[in-house]
Amino acid sequence: MPAHVSESDSTPDPTSTTGTTDPLAHERAHLAASRAALRGMREDVQALDIRDVTANWVNAAVLQAQIDDRIKALADLSHTPLFFGRLDYLHAVGGELAEGAEGERFYIGRRHVHDAVGDPMVIDWRAPVSQPYYQASRTNPQDVGLRRRFGYTGGELTAYEDEHLTDPAEAEHTSRLLQAEIERPRVGPMRDIVATIQPEQDEIVRSGLGGTVCVQGGPGTGKTAVGLHRVAYLLYAHRERLARTGTLVIGPNRSFLHYIEQVLPALGELEVKQATVDDLVRTGVEVRGEDEAATAVVKGDARMAEVLRRAIRSHVTAPVEPVVVVRGSRRWRVPAYEVQEMVDELLARDMRYGAAHEALPQRIAHAVLVRMEEAGEAPDDRVQNAVARNPAVKAAVKAVWPAVDPAKVVLRLLSDAEFLAAHAEGLLSEEEQKRLLWAKPARSVKSAKWSAADAVLIDEAGDLVARTHSLGHVVLDEAQDLSPMQYRAVGRRCSTGSATVLGDLAQGTTPWSTESWGEALFHLGKGDAVVEELTAGFRVPREVIAYASRLLPVISPGLAAVESVRESPGSLVVRGVAGGAEGLDAAVVAACEESLRHEGSIGLIAADARIPALGAALAAAGHAHLSPGEETTAASRLTLVPASLAKGLEYDYVVLDEPAAVVDGEPDERTGLRRLYVALTRAVSGLTVLHAAPLPGALA
Repeated sequence: MPAHVSESDSTPDPTSTTGTTDPLAHERAHLAASRAALRGMREDVQALDIRDVTANWVNAAVLQAQIDDRIKALADLSHTPLFFGRLDYLHAVGGELAEGAEGERFYIGRRHVHDAVGDPMVIDWRAPVSQPYYQASRTNPQDVGLRRRFGYTGGELTAYEDEHLTDPAEAEHTSRLLQAEIERPRVGPMRDIVATIQPEQDEIVRSGLGGTVCVQGGPGTGKTAVGLHRVAYLLYAHRERLARTGTLVIGPNRSFLHYIEQVLPALGELEVKQATVDDLVRTGVEVRGEDEAATAVVKGDARMAEVLRRAIRSHVTAPVEPVVVVRGSRRWRVPAYEVQEMVDELLARDMRYGAAHEALPQRIAHAVLVRMEEAGEAPDDRVQNAVARNPAVKAAVKAVWPAVDPAKVVLRLLSDAEFLAAHAEGLLSEEEQKRLLWAKPARSVKSAKWSAADAVLIDEAGDLVARTHSLGHVVLDEAQDLSPMQYRAVGRRCSTGSATVLGDLAQGTTPWSTESWGEALFHLGKGDAVVEELTAGFRVPREVIAYASRLLPVISPGLAAVESVRESPGSLVVRGVAGGAEGLDAAVVAACEESLRHEGSIGLIAADARIPALGAALAAAGHAHLSPGEETTAASRLTLVPASLAKGLEYDYVVLDEPAAVVDGEPDERTGLRRLYVALTRAVSGLTVLHAAPLPGALA
């Protein structure tokens, strides 16, 4: 059995080098010394004087910003353990990292810490020497004799637990500290899982930068945390490259991004930007309208990309007159057929519209220079550029290959039935075209009531005109909910980089949600991505996930159910309530009061239409509540969550109001049952389901 030590224990530690016979005191001393070393590292950076090493104020500002970021990264978070584990190797570990270390012992933590002479006191969890902490096992100990896990209470080291991986007399066991860390009450934003990463998760986290990884994971499998830790690992392993190219985390909504925003800073990574898909595409247009579901499905269909390409290309027309350039006393003539050949060549190359618009005047100017050379002149590049700016050339280009405004092209497609029909022929049916057309066409781009799907179309049109900037790595979470056109929008942001795609097909709650990762990755432009599946659940209790999994045969046939590693008897309560809406409201308030007797966060999840009534019932009972995205505290732990915003969030205890109303709040039954599946799987310690109406058939 493992050794589990608390403050009162005094079992001698044979590896101690401090002279104490109390192993816990020894570990606390190392923690105190490590914190002092971290303070020293921070003070060294704060003391840097850059006045004599910068050539000008620009260099000084850049260097000072880098120093400020370094100071922030070296902050010691008192509530976050500086190290959470220890590895004792059987033999010397080669390489520079092991020199001067405390024997063959390494403390594993969230960041690297060294002492005044540069010897490591804490090793970054992302370093190669730390990997056996997650991967070593009795069948493959990886030269690790002892793995020690530490337990903390309020930032203080209070316990440890040992595994002797090469001792045949020690039985296999489930770590109690690991289990306790997974089950620790959740108050505040999402926290990192660096101390509890499992081997299958670690393999995904440490996969290389060059390839895209797609992670299919059911509720509680840690896919979001795995994706965020993968970003942290890639920034560690490829920092210079990603510093140039950039990284981005894309989430489903602002509440979700606020919930996860502290994970990377806790790991010392401050430069990763976060956005929703709507944030990415809302450049230049204001979204004020909404589409019916059927219309949004058509607008999100990948066929719209070809409709837009045709509409953009339709602005190119055949030249009808020669181009005549006057320079001094000479006139240089480029016939219309030759200009047409240039246009045909640019079209055949399938260049972006804007790039071809810029190239055409140079092609015409080059033809003029050839004629000049044939006439005995010796023009240079300056002459060619001058000819390209000649009024006659500019007029010819404007007539043949005019500049286009992407938003105006989309506006015309949605307003002009003939224009749409001409470019949707053979792609969209007449019924689909009717769904796209506005009942009352807008007069201008500014006055149009653009929808979120319209903004994606404008973004696609913009990329057809000018290439979208690509980042080095993008994390796309809750990816199952995107339309093909949204996948294309994200794919443009990592066309020359890689991506981590995270999601669960069973939690697809949009009418356009994807049916397969192969299809999604194709639209993303990452068809060669590796798809990994996480099936071990660490968050949701076994009883709760088994109950929710009754819906899987209906909402996602063939998808494997999550196998939770956590048994928690009594974690599921399903209760019918009499008395109609008033009786249900009272029962919900009582269930929330019962949940508040426990430690941790409480989420009251209900159909969006039920939120006002439940908010009033809570207020009448004297219970203040938070909205999704607002940070829970020890004093304010109850959040009222519309079912539409529950995805990706988690609470220690969940009260779920009226499952039938959650289902009925969606456009169709499958989407409604998927929304219900999401709501049922937000609980970490306990779920109470209250219903006045009959339960959906799959749950009854």
